[in-house]
Amino acid sequence: METRSIRYCTRCIMPETKPDLFIDEEGVCNACRNIENRAEVDWGKRKKELQEIIQRYQSKAAPNYDCIVPVSGGKDSHFQTIKMLEMGFNPLCVTATTDQLSAIGRRNIENVKKLGVDYIEVTTNPVVRRRINRLALTEIGDISWPEHVAIFTIPVRIAVQMNIPLIIWGENPQNEYGGPAAAVNDNTLTRRWLEEFGGLLGLRVSDLIGQEGIEPKHLIQFTYPTDEELKNVGVTGLFLGYYLPWDGYGNALISQAYGFETFNHTVEGSLVNYENLDNVQTGIHDYFKFLKYGFGRATDLACMHIRRGRLNRAEGLRLTRMHDGKFPWTYLGVPIEETLAEIGMSLEEFIAICDRFTNKKLFQCDSRGNLIKDKDGNLSKVNYENI
Repeated sequence: METRSIRYCTRCIMPETKPDLFIDEEGVCNACRNIENRAEVDWGKRKKELQEIIQRYQSKAAPNYDCIVPVSGGKDSHFQTIKMLEMGFNPLCVTATTDQLSAIGRRNIENVKKLGVDYIEVTTNPVVRRRINRLALTEIGDISWPEHVAIFTIPVRIAVQMNIPLIIWGENPQNEYGGPAAAVNDNTLTRRWLEEFGGLLGLRVSDLIGQEGIEPKHLIQFTYPTDEELKNVGVTGLFLGYYLPWDGYGNALISQAYGFETFNHTVEGSLVNYENLDNVQTGIHDYFKFLKYGFGRATDLACMHIRRGRLNRAEGLRLTRMHDGKFPWTYLGVPIEETLAEIGMSLEEFIAICDRFTNKKLFQCDSRGNLIKDKDGNLSKVNYENI
């Protein structure tokens, strides 16, 4: 089995294997450049733009809600809700229920309500949901596929049903623009735009029909409204992270001041105790990212802190090697066997799926091409630093 040397950004520690990452001729990735360019942004001007956009939709909405804020109960959705209330707007908070909600996740959802908002929670059929979890894990190596689809479809469906045109998303994944609501013309949130950010990973909702007894009637909440429905209401969206300087750590501190609860120790596979607290299946989801691309959540977090000067590169690398990509025996203290039992899968089946999705070019193998694992089932990357 031919291995490859992984190239890393020379400023942070993100590997070139990250999808859509570009490392320039100076060895610096585009994510680091985006943070660097923030120093040139007039945040006061952007906040004013945000207020003007929402006020424009507010006048159209009265006496309806000013906007929809999709919330999970996490630090960022707390922050989004707090900011909307601070600016004097009346949001409707909408939750697409997560795959396997944790106890702390439920408490944090209840805390969002206590901020003083109207709130809707939509729960898809849990029997069908577990079948989809299993199918998605088996076919594309992503147990969280139904969650990542539903968090984009359900708020938009509610927007159509309740005639609320404006949706306030959180962080801008591309860090390039504010979203269609910022456009003067052609600012409807089309299906094509939504799919770009929803990310179906090659598995369409329609592909599920006929598998494991799944019928079209089971997939209503996972299905986007039609472009005609979106246009009739004028559904649009904007990314709050474009208008306010986005920082997960800062969002967590603000959210804690309003009652957001953190975990009692560092989350498994992570570097922090303040994020990804709602879904017990997240440990499996993040592990598959490591198997496919050679980096996990600890790398993401280390890079975020390096870019903001809270860690130096050597510290980030040391912490990442300690925490990244460990076999997810537990997550939020829940044993993996319990999580797998929810989707009717044995540990042996799970390990076989892990091996099938592992990119062997990124990990150490023996002379026969078999993955080398330690006593705890952990893999070793071919390199953790530029060679």
